[in-house]
Amino acid sequence: MNQIAIITSTPKFIHSYIENSILKKAKERKAVSFHLIDLREFGLGNYQQIDNKPYGGGKGMVLMSEPLFGAIDYATNLMGNSSNINVIYPNTSGSKWDQKEAKRVSRFSKTILICGHYKGIDQRVIDKYVTHEYSIGDFVLTSGAIPAMIIIDSSVRLMSKALNSPESSETDSFTHGLLDHPHYTYPREIAGLKVPDVLLTGHHGDIIKWRLNKRESVTKKKRIDLWKIYKNKLKKSELNYE
Repeated sequence: MNQIAIITSTPKFIHSYIENSILKKAKERKAVSFHLIDLREFGLGNYQQIDNKPYGGGKGMVLMSEPLFGAIDYATNLMGNSSNINVIYPNTSGSKWDQKEAKRVSRFSKTILICGHYKGIDQRVIDKYVTHEYSIGDFVLTSGAIPAMIIIDSSVRLMSKALNSPESSETDSFTHGLLDHPHYTYPREIAGLKVPDVLLTGHHGDIIKWRLNKRESVTKKKRIDLWKIYKNKLKKSELNYE
């Protein structure tokens, strides 16, 4: 069973998300266990201080190294002090987070997620502990708990036993370089809009072909960048086949 420790100054937010998402089901199916670590418990002094002004001046506050050192060491002990622990810090200067990285992280047996806050964390925490930095996009959020949960959610759902139907993740957008095809459910017609006839035929081969065509057309229309990469891979595979 994979283990994930989450170091955060907003544990109630993280707990609420876990208990109201597929992460709870993944936990119940023994795909993953979560260690929720409140950074405040490692804060300094009577006020459990976790942040301070940056050296050199400037606006904003920075999460201090001492509380984070203590929290990371505590998380490491919880997981057994092994050498295969990966420490992830969501950071705007990190590598791009995508489905490929989600699949990679889903294979990590022991992971520590550091939730940043304010202007970020003391660089020495990164230098000493962090093994992976990821950016979820070219924008800034008020809480590092949000990108941390995006990383956890998108990777945990790819773990063995996490989903009730693991096959559903195999056709997700980005899994094979394309966006997903359109989906329809009951009723067959509403407000003059009908379900495509091919989906009602029961002909498995025709449905697979329709879905692939739709995935290609949707990707070409909405994400030309993904479409170009996909087409190049097709050309290379065809050349290799020849």
